[in-house]
Amino acid sequence: MTKIGSGPGRSRQTQVYVRGLGGERPAVPVAPERLQAAAQARLNAADFAYIAGGAGAERTMRANLAAFERVRLLPRQLSGSRDRDLSVELLGHTLVAPLLLAPIGVLEAAHPEADLAVARAAAAERVPFVFSSQASVPMEDCAAAMGDSPRWFQLYWGTDDEVTRSFVRRAETCGAQAIILTLDTTLLGWRPRDLDLGSLPFLRGRGIAQYLSDPVFRSRLDSPLPAPALQPARTPTLLRAAAELSTRGRKYSLNLSQMRAGAARFTGTYTRPDLGWDDVSHLREWTGLPILLKGILHPDDAREARARGVDGLIVSNHGGRQIDGEVAALDMLPAVVAAAGDLPVLLDSGVRTGSDVAKALALGARAVLIGRPYVYGLALAGEAGVREVIQNVMAELDLTLGLMGVRAARELTSEHVRL
Repeated sequence: MTKIGSGPGRSRQTQVYVRGLGGERPAVPVAPERLQAAAQARLNAADFAYIAGGAGAERTMRANLAAFERVRLLPRQLSGSRDRDLSVELLGHTLVAPLLLAPIGVLEAAHPEADLAVARAAAAERVPFVFSSQASVPMEDCAAAMGDSPRWFQLYWGTDDEVTRSFVRRAETCGAQAIILTLDTTLLGWRPRDLDLGSLPFLRGRGIAQYLSDPVFRSRLDSPLPAPALQPARTPTLLRAAAELSTRGRKYSLNLSQMRAGAARFTGTYTRPDLGWDDVSHLREWTGLPILLKGILHPDDAREARARGVDGLIVSNHGGRQIDGEVAALDMLPAVVAAAGDLPVLLDSGVRTGSDVAKALALGARAVLIGRPYVYGLALAGEAGVREVIQNVMAELDLTLGLMGVRAARELTSEHVRL
């Protein structure tokens, strides 16, 4: 009797269907649209707006999804295998699958355990988790929860270079395998969902755990920035915000005055509009870790990155959160890959399914970063929800490869798609 392969696709399907016999349903919906809708029903309006929202009229968000719709997979028959190899080589390491969990800020908006739950889920599934500069849990705590599982660190370069250097040192100490410098958020984009609610989580001390736990940043708290000309009205809402700040401050042994100073200093210093290519060269001098640039869309930027000695690129438009009407990330992937030469290129923005992963790999990506879907899983079921999202994406990728007659993820090429 011929043995049927038992890769992650068949295993996940079997698990879901067998449990379904007993009336059990998955903790998170499998279809991307239903997953988002379920998370929206669970979260309050401000938290969902921050997670799901994009810039302006959200044309870029829609363009990212439409780009994946346009690319069509082209299978070959009678050339499959019983088992597929999803592993890929990246920066000297072997990943179990071409999948990383993207850096997402303010994960406490989705679940109280925030980054810690995601770190445990990533470790359990053996996929890299990219710690965010705007995390809700210090990187040291997440690293401790992950054991020897792979982790990277995403760096936002603010106006205080010493804080930036401190972040890099901490990431090295935490065992990060790479530094991702995010280039497309030198200013905060125009985000109507948040603006309509008057909601910026950082002002409430949310999403600034890396800063509040950083020794250099903390040393600045006794030298507060000048007070802004505009002050909030003294209302019950403001009092609740102050109480929230005070409660959050206890985690970092900071009083209310220090927390206010911390939130103000963060919002006043975390963006750097004049970030330039020479700063990339400085970062190269600061660390021996591999450096990837996130937010590359133009081929000329890819060529300049090569000249600056970086180790990889991430094609991304920040999930449509920064510029309304921007080009779709997937549309620019082939041109960036061509310009990048031997640099590995990853894709972020718009990835929702396993078949999306296959399309990105066929167009030249070495791996992809997935963002909002795992945050929705976190909102619905914490660590278990994140694990289910990872399992679902990997399962669909495995089945897609099998049905296309492709034996390994790294064997996907432009011959497997039609544009």
